[in-house]
Amino acid sequence: MTALPPITVSTLDRDRLYALLEKHRGDEEVVDHLYDELDRARYLAPDAMPDTVVRLNSRARFLHEDSGKTHELVLCLPTEVGAGEDRLSILSPVGAALLGLGVGDTIEWPSKGKTLHLTLIAVAPA
Repeated sequence: MTALPPITVSTLDRDRLYALLEKHRGDEEVVDHLYDELDRARYLAPDAMPDTVVRLNSRARFLHEDSGKTHELVLCLPTEVGAGEDRLSILSPVGAALLGLGVGDTIEWPSKGKTLHLTLIAVAPA
């Protein structure tokens, strides 16, 4: 696995995610990796976040390099997944991998004995 790209997370998202992870009893692999991501993140106030960085409730267009497909989804909390078919839970492997990435970043993310290869193409408000 290559070095992980730097990530930037808002302090608001950080607080919401730590509260979520303390209560979550699902896919422990994703939870553990998300804790690791939060540990290595650079934090900024919500109003200082660049528009080119994925955060909760932003629309991310990304290339799933393993399948060659491009997807455009809104990163959200698990309780918000039912709000539309274009929603992606932060507790999914792809959702956790995208958090904090900037446009142009590529990440290799471990998931169930495989490695996902994702490249962020664009970010927009949801």
